[in-house]
Amino acid sequence: MTDKGKAGTNGGAAGTSGLSARALTALLLAAMLLFGIVRITANVYSYIADRHGAGIEVAASTAWMLEGTALVAWVVMVIPCWFTVRAIRPPRFGLATAALIHALLVIPVALGHIAIMVALRTAAWWLTGGSYHFASPEGDPILYEFRKDVSTYAELVFILFLVQWLVARYAAPPAPAPGLRTLAVGDGPVTHHIPVAEIEHVAAAGNYVEIAWRGQRLLHRATLTAIEEELAGAGFVRIHRGRLARRDAVRRVINHKSGDFDVEMESGETLRGSRRFRPALES
Repeated sequence: MTDKGKAGTNGGAAGTSGLSARALTALLLAAMLLFGIVRITANVYSYIADRHGAGIEVAASTAWMLEGTALVAWVVMVIPCWFTVRAIRPPRFGLATAALIHALLVIPVALGHIAIMVALRTAAWWLTGGSYHFASPEGDPILYEFRKDVSTYAELVFILFLVQWLVARYAAPPAPAPGLRTLAVGDGPVTHHIPVAEIEHVAAAGNYVEIAWRGQRLLHRATLTAIEEELAGAGFVRIHRGRLARRDAVRRVINHKSGDFDVEMESGETLRGSRRFRPALES
């Protein structure tokens, strides 16, 4: 449903934190980093103790470089993992499907983490006048690190999903201008109240519609026809049987000999239009 003159909320207890989405995200990611530092601190002294028990003396600086480079490499990998989790999660995908996709993604993620970690260690040893040799206590070093990275990636996916859910549910929404028209969009357990004037386009996606808003894709359980009726009078036009576009967001129309056309949106995205709906766009 659309609301006029109402402040957007993220549903239920949403907005109760008083923090913006960016501030809450930064706070939660900082908490993740702090947890990582606490964990590697424990790992450092466990590593030193284990080596001492085996009759091998390891300098604390060496242990810190080993564990620290592993953590920094994961901090780098959080960036692609963040966007992967945002795109591949319920309700966009079923739980089993999302789990299967992430089980496959663990391979490139782990290899990326290993590559960054080895590069950092090589640089760290070079700066301290030594040389780093990628090895493991047992077997192939890549398989050794990969086994550890599988569990770390599973933890990371769960934590990032939780962070994104908390931000969507509890971050304070921007205060809308008086009289602002919004569209209530259900996204799993969260309801976003999106300013209609910020929606760029809407596309049918099975039993859902995909709403393009501020560079995001929100899935909303509704038909395209129902959304078209809710957006009536807001400047949206159907350009394809499966797509609506906000007329004010269209920057360019590219016509084809077949009668079909492409529209270039303000975000830079290009959408295909059908000749059947061309008169509606031009009217």
